[in-house]
Amino acid sequence: MRRRPHRPVRPPPTTPGPRRARAPLPPRHRFRVTVPLVLLALVVSVLLAEGYTTRDFAGDQEGHAGRPTAGVPREVTGGGPVVDTTRGRPRTYRAPDRTVVLTFDDGPDPVWTPRIRAVLDRHGTPGTFFVTGQQAVRHPGVLREVIRSGHEIGVHTFSHRDLATRSTDDVDRELALTQLALAGAGGVNSSLVRMPYSSTPSALDAPAWSVARHLGDKGYVLAFIDQDTRDWQRPGARAIADAATPSVPGRGTVVLLHDAGGDRSQTVEALEILIPRLQAQGYRFATLADLLGADSLTSPVDTGTLWRGRVLVAAVTVSEAAVSVVGVLLLVVGALVLARCVLLPVLAHHHAHRRPRPGRPVTRPVSVVVPACNERLCIAKTLRSLAAGDHPVEIIVVDDGSDDGTADIAESLALPAVTVVRRPNGGKASALNAGVLRASHDLVVMLDADTVFAPSTVRRLVQPFADPAVGATAGNAKVGNRRSLLGRWQHIEYVMGFNLDRRMYDLLRCLPTVPGAVGAFRVAALRDAGMMSGDTLAEDTDVTMALHRAGWEIRYVEDALAWTEAPASPRQLWRQRYRWSYGTMQAAWKHRHALFERGHAGRFGRLGLPLLVVFQILTPLLAPLIDLLTLYGLVFGDPLGTMLAWTGVLAVQAACAAYAFRLDGESPRPLWALPLQQVAYRQLMYLVLIQACLTAVNGYRLPWQRLKRSGDVVLPPRPSAREP
Repeated sequence: MRRRPHRPVRPPPTTPGPRRARAPLPPRHRFRVTVPLVLLALVVSVLLAEGYTTRDFAGDQEGHAGRPTAGVPREVTGGGPVVDTTRGRPRTYRAPDRTVVLTFDDGPDPVWTPRIRAVLDRHGTPGTFFVTGQQAVRHPGVLREVIRSGHEIGVHTFSHRDLATRSTDDVDRELALTQLALAGAGGVNSSLVRMPYSSTPSALDAPAWSVARHLGDKGYVLAFIDQDTRDWQRPGARAIADAATPSVPGRGTVVLLHDAGGDRSQTVEALEILIPRLQAQGYRFATLADLLGADSLTSPVDTGTLWRGRVLVAAVTVSEAAVSVVGVLLLVVGALVLARCVLLPVLAHHHAHRRPRPGRPVTRPVSVVVPACNERLCIAKTLRSLAAGDHPVEIIVVDDGSDDGTADIAESLALPAVTVVRRPNGGKASALNAGVLRASHDLVVMLDADTVFAPSTVRRLVQPFADPAVGATAGNAKVGNRRSLLGRWQHIEYVMGFNLDRRMYDLLRCLPTVPGAVGAFRVAALRDAGMMSGDTLAEDTDVTMALHRAGWEIRYVEDALAWTEAPASPRQLWRQRYRWSYGTMQAAWKHRHALFERGHAGRFGRLGLPLLVVFQILTPLLAPLIDLLTLYGLVFGDPLGTMLAWTGVLAVQAACAAYAFRLDGESPRPLWALPLQQVAYRQLMYLVLIQACLTAVNGYRLPWQRLKRSGDVVLPPRPSAREP
């Protein structure tokens, strides 16, 4: 391949240079901690508000029926459908002869309440609407129109709970919220209440009567019914009209209908039949206040109550809008997760079964650069694994200002072809550049000082360099300390995530990262790319992107195996992934101009960068919505359906993970930890990414943070590693 001339690209750093070395200032630290907590609290509050105010209910459908029990006064069970216990001794009221009261439960509904109101208004007929607080705060405009038309408003609780099964505190809370909803939506309060699932006074039992007495003590008048049309069964408009017609000609009645809770088209049509029929028979229509001889059972609210109610309505409106946005984002992230679960295995399968081009083997010696800073626990194991390799190498250990005797240990091993370079601490990128400058060969392998190579790793890693277009190769990094649960979770992540991703990127010729744990470079390519840079915290991603922009090909060598030490504590893991996430964002931003370049650089910019942003930043950033809405569904939705959906997603991921393990020749036994990983480990990764994004927004440059080593890396037996 003929490469175009290239000058090292040096975009300006993300923040001014002098500020990079500073420790985080307390206000900025508080920003990165406080904002995620505030966002989480806001999202949870929105979901709770939306869930509580929009939780579906079945409607009255079937009221309580049966024989009255002891303790309910006979004058109540044998009296009229309106019960007043506010004065102590209960009094009941009936509709006068040839008087019909039309009552409607469960609204207001944005579709059916206006249609029912329109029929009533056209015939000059008053109606009594028993509204729920949930519906009132969601559709305040509908309620206001009902009030403007002069219809009567009653309370039907906030969330349509069966008050006979609730504690006194729950009953008071339901009523208080409903009154607040009425105040905010319509500017009124009502002293008229109908308990959900109630029917005729004769069906009252002791628990319901106890609640009725409590409501009377609170100043409420209770409304029951004489006739239930059962319009929720949708028996047909004429059947509903017949059920609402008094069975005894001339007798007054209180009729139950519904303006919400389902399709009420038959109820609307039934009113068009019923009202003219009863008017023709000499009936008049009234409200429940008329039965009591009162002007009204509603009253305007004071200014303070009005504004508290408006705050509730506004909160619900904002919650609904926010949940709608969350729903759209959930569809986006669901599509992305599904696309990833489908795309990665398909491309990985194609990658695993493709036939490599035959070429001359690369047998010439290579240089191996090992940057080390305070790696006394790991350096001996790393160097011995390199010395045991089957490819000729020179090993350059760059001791970057260690104060724990790392360089002395490296020299004391007396391994052949090992050179130790001592230098003041200058950072990893600077140490790698120093090692490359000391290298005697045109191919350089780089690895971290906590990494152990298989004997064939170097040889396999350099074979693609037979193609002169190849500027770098990435090996297959694995977790070497996987005996703990945290280690197993990272092991699953490495095999399922990182290496499946690399197979996809390799097939598409846009691999974004040659991992620092195991990679090889052509020295000429490194010089074209401007060498290793300290502009970002992800120097491996930065230099890989620079190589693409310089026109070089990057290859993934899945059988070049290396075992690296993963963080052994959540705190260490947080620090590592925080740096990785932020460094990746820095590198993507630094090389954003690749989007507009030509040739191989443009291919990487228009394919590799979008894939990286979508699958490594956007998808993980939105993925918490899946877990939040799973909890939302368990609390406010269908728990069984929610769990089945979550289990289905987990099953797809498990199948993807099992295939990834099979491709990598790994035992599937650690996959038992996958469900726990989804519940616990994944949440930690979400928080890390969110905080990294906030750090980027805040414009702060993280200092390099070293991890504490344990030296616990082991090279497991690998019969499937295809060692010669």
